[in-house]
Order: sequence, then structure tokens, then C-alpha cells
Amino acid sequence: MLSARNLFQEILDDDDTFRLFCSIAAGGEAQGGWENGRIAALVPESQRALAPKIARHGADEDKHGRIFNVLLRKRGLQPVEIPHETDYTMLLEKHGIGLAHEQLRGEERLSERDIITYLAHSRVTEQRASEQMALLRKHFGDHPGLGRAVKMISNDEDNHLAYCHEELLRFARAGHGRTIQRTLRECALAEIRVYRDVSLAVMDHMGRILGWSRARSAVLAAGIHGVYAYERLVGWRRMVSLEQPERRDALGGPATPEPEFA
Repeated sequence: MLSARNLFQEILDDDDTFRLFCSIAAGGEAQGGWENGRIAALVPESQRALAPKIARHGADEDKHGRIFNVLLRKRGLQPVEIPHETDYTMLLEKHGIGLAHEQLRGEERLSERDIITYLAHSRVTEQRASEQMALLRKHFGDHPGLGRAVKMISNDEDNHLAYCHEELLRFARAGHGRTIQRTLRECALAEIRVYRDVSLAVMDHMGRILGWSRARSAVLAAGIHGVYAYERLVGWRRMVSLEQPERRDALGGPATPEPEFA
């Protein structure tokens, strides 16, 4: 039966696919940590109050990367090199989504428009992350080896999404509403294409490791294309809406440590 739970259980049970999964996840989180750290350092003076929240966002991403690496070490595994076609974060940057890494490597202060771009990019990608972690939490929240990690990361991703909603609404009230909506739509439409391509690449690698039949691989690929078609038609709209979150000032404090994964 091709359910999300059964599919992930199969990946979890095999050392090689689990190693690839955790390596991809850890690499993406570490990259996100670096990006947020640089943005926090380059925030314009007019938005300096945001710097601690952006830094907290980056610290959370770094923490998630460490957690995935610890999960690998607990099984006596080492990270593997991430195939380029599965690198979600870098492919988004390549497609011009978010702030360019060349800009972040410099020392010039960002503009308010840059911060809006960063927040819009984060609002879209954190929607994806929140949904994915909610799915893992539903199926594996009680798993003895993964449960605590999944719950911790899921809670953080929900905080990140709430923070993006709150800050974008603040900018909208300051008169940037049209810019925000345009940027959100551009980010969402690009993200769903990248997510489709990365999903196909990841499933291809997993299938070759696990020896899936051509028929099974074709069914999974068709499912990924079906999700893309839905998101391209109407699903992207959930990524661009803004509403006041229940979690207020979600990134207003220090990052939560992960002592159980030390």
C-alpha cells in the first residue's frame, strides 16, 4: 500500500535511504541557518529590532541540522554528499527565490525591500516545512527513535511560520501590501516547481537504493506530478495568505536547546 506512512517507514528502515534522507535534511537546515545568520547581521538600521528574531530563526535551523546529524550517529551512520538535484535550498537560490548568496556574503546593509523579500520567501518555505513536519509528527510522533526530534522540529517550524505572518502583516500595515502579495506569489509559484523537481529526484534516488519496480516508481512520480498540478492550479494560494497567528512573538526569546540530542 502506497501511503505516506508506509513510504517513510521503508526509508527509515534502510540504513542507506535513512542516511540520504537525514543528510539532505541536515544540509538544508544548515544552509538555512547560515542564510538567517547573515541576514541578521545585515539588517538595515530601520529594522534592527528584527535582528534578534532572524538570528533566533537561524539558530533554530542550525539546531535542526545538528539533530539530523545526531540521528545518523545514533545508528552508527555518517552523512553522505547531497546530490545536487535534491538540494532544495540551493535550487531555490538558483531560481532567484529569496536573497542571493552573493549579496549575503557581502557587508552592505540590506534594504527594507530585501527584508520583505526574505520574509516572503520564508513564509512560503516555512509553510512547506510546517506541513511536512506535521505529517511526520502525525505518523512518527511516538516513534522511540524519532519522536522527540520530530516534535521539537515541528514546533519550531510552526513558530517560524507564525513569525513570518506577523512580520509581513506589520510591513503590510506600513504600506507594503502590494509588494508583499506580488513577492509572495512569485515565491510560491517558483517554490512549487522546485519542490516537484526535488521530490522527483529524491524518490528516484530512494527507489534505486531500495530496488523499487519501474511500476512503483511510475506511480510515485505520477503522484508527485499530481500534487504539482493541484498546487499550480489552486494550492499555491495557501502559501500567500496572511493572517494574525495564534502564536504571537513566536521568535521573541532565545532558541530552545536540544539537550536530549547532545
